[in-house]
Amino acid sequence: MNDKIEALQRLIDESSYIVFFGGAGVSTESGIPDFRSVDGLYNQKYAYPPEEILSRTFFDRNPEEFYRFYRDKLIVGEARPNAAHLYLAELEKRGKLRAVVTQNIDGLHQAAGSRNVLELHGTLLENYCVRCGRRYDAGYCQKAQGVPRCSCGGIVRPDIVLYEEGLDQDVLTRAVTHISRADLLIIGGTSLAVYPAAGLIHYFRGKHLVLINKSPTPMDGLAELVIPEKIGEVFSQLH
Repeated sequence: MNDKIEALQRLIDESSYIVFFGGAGVSTESGIPDFRSVDGLYNQKYAYPPEEILSRTFFDRNPEEFYRFYRDKLIVGEARPNAAHLYLAELEKRGKLRAVVTQNIDGLHQAAGSRNVLELHGTLLENYCVRCGRRYDAGYCQKAQGVPRCSCGGIVRPDIVLYEEGLDQDVLTRAVTHISRADLLIIGGTSLAVYPAAGLIHYFRGKHLVLINKSPTPMDGLAELVIPEKIGEVFSQLH
């Protein structure tokens, strides 16, 4: 493993346009459960499957149950950035890392100090009214009783991408631009199973592809370096 850490350090030192593409595994070390692991949300018992609860159809039909699930499982609470978030923020400050492309919705990259964060699936830190579009802060939906309502009477929802909804085209375009320009793409904490987000890595045309994930991914065979470890533990050994 030391050899792989040293190899990753060399690639980082030699690269000038680094992009990081990450998923739920980046935040699990901050205490936020992922969806697909043995202990993840998809393997827990609810009246409805989490995939159904987090769909646009379900939100429209049963917002009360959606918000029960939201307050029970999606609010990050006291979660704080871990070594992975902090290292990426430091790389950005040095001018090495140009963008973080994340599937996460918890805002921990920004909390660590990263500035150019492209959130493919939106963020829990912002909310908006589905009727008039008025924006609300992170705590509005968390503190409201039952289904949160706007002053106009519309339902206020978190600014996340639900199942059956398309990704933001501006965010997608910016992510593709950065990935296509990178000389080093580091993929971490993701099984690369969620599309269309996972498909973005096919736009990479650079020299070095690194994969850091505890379990195998469909892209392992294309990577120059594969490290099957927790990403926070890996990044904590870098400088």
